[in-house]
Amino acid sequence: MSDPIVIIGAGQAAAAFAGKLRALGSDRPVTIVGDEPVLPYQRPPLSKKYLVGEATFDRLLLKPAAWYEANAVTVLTGHRAVAIDRARRIVSLDTGEELPYATLVLATGATPRRLPAVIGGDLQGVFTLRDKADADALMADFQPGRRLVVIGGGYVGLETAAVAKTRGLEVTVVELADRILKRVAAAGTADLVRDLHRSHGVDILEGTAIVRLVGTDGRLTGVELMDGRTLAADLAVVGIGVTPNASLAEAAGLAVDDGIIVDQFARTSDPDILALGDCARFPYEERLIRLESVQNAFDQGEAAAAALIGEGGAYVTQPWFWSDQYDAKLQIAGLHHGYDDTLANDGPRPGSHAVWYFAGGVMIAVDALNFPAAFVTAKKLLEARKRVSRLDIETKPLKELIA
Repeated sequence: MSDPIVIIGAGQAAAAFAGKLRALGSDRPVTIVGDEPVLPYQRPPLSKKYLVGEATFDRLLLKPAAWYEANAVTVLTGHRAVAIDRARRIVSLDTGEELPYATLVLATGATPRRLPAVIGGDLQGVFTLRDKADADALMADFQPGRRLVVIGGGYVGLETAAVAKTRGLEVTVVELADRILKRVAAAGTADLVRDLHRSHGVDILEGTAIVRLVGTDGRLTGVELMDGRTLAADLAVVGIGVTPNASLAEAAGLAVDDGIIVDQFARTSDPDILALGDCARFPYEERLIRLESVQNAFDQGEAAAAALIGEGGAYVTQPWFWSDQYDAKLQIAGLHHGYDDTLANDGPRPGSHAVWYFAGGVMIAVDALNFPAAFVTAKKLLEARKRVSRLDIETKPLKELIA
């Protein structure tokens, strides 16, 4: 078997990479190494339909088992890569097995940050929500009437809060910053999302620090706040961000800085090793960024596979994201980093709103809540690199902007 490809990580990026290779006719041997005991699957539904039993796990699989067999892609489930020997081009597994590679792909993802054990982060009833095991563990406690405290007012925490409230739990969100979505959205978007949650009966505490989690017999019973209050809690979900899984790359001597540094073809500082998805930091408009999104993992995976076999060029993306909360859909086009102005406007239907972001007078992103026309318009404008001003959006119909 010549020129073997080994992919470490078995998520969206890995499946997209392998799928694109085979779609383009490459017959190079491919082995995917995943530390979970299951085939690659979609993660977003874990905190939604899967968590409340509305979707079985087989519906989350990115490809059925038969596809891997038919396309000669080997998946080693329940295996963990522990070392990379770049000189010998060998990946060592926790089983003692060694896998030779001609091309190595790091699709190692990211790990949720946890609260320290010293403040109760290891109590029973304290969860993160990143993979199937997390969702399975949480599912048993996700029962109507239980008291849930969500720690962190980002998208993961808020999506979990929405599902929990719909399920009949009592929900409180605790955010350390002065408002929810502080890192990822403008105040206008936060206002819309906060109102949405409060209308469903979720209590949101902003600018509120946690002292510790308290428990009895090793089981969570409450969350102690800096202001002296203690919130009664049967369970807590911690959503305070993630850390890219770059330790394997760093130990191998690859360039690492808040992720594995890659070029526009997903090549690391070793050209025979690629990195994709949540773990990778890549060039975007003259700077390096790391995106935690399904869209990026899929697109970058496909682009890297095509480039590897000479069927594609540099990876160029216009990021987009989404978040489902209750019956509302928040769609985001572009990156708002560096914005200096915003414009909020209402859509054609009740409950539809958009917050537009501008830098130097030019639109760079939009948050569209139940307003798909605004999302689609912004996405097309960004992809076409068309410069649109605040005045344009204030005075012109959306269809005219993309004409």
